[in-house]
Amino acid sequence: MGAEALGWFSSFVLLLTITVQVHKQWKSGSSEGVSKWLFVGQMTASVGFTLYSWKVGNWVFVVTNALMLLSAVLGAVIVLKHRRAARRKHAAQPRAPSDAVHA
Repeated sequence: MGAEALGWFSSFVLLLTITVQVHKQWKSGSSEGVSKWLFVGQMTASVGFTLYSWKVGNWVFVVTNALMLLSAVLGAVIVLKHRRAARRKHAAQPRAPSDAVHA
């Protein structure tokens, strides 16, 4: 397998695994345990790697990192959406009556 083909194949596998994870997070309706900082870090790194790859002329990594940036943005949007929905649900729940004992 040539170097270019190996790069594109590896890019496909990486993007497929990330896409499956983001889809699972979206379908589950929950982002419990997922840190927004994961996506902030991924976005920052992806921007840097995309620019670096562009400067050195490596199109496999330009495309891969640009798509990783897109996946990070989608993941972050999903996390924020799930957290907002959880806050609304919590705020809408009726409050339990006070357990205070009246003498």
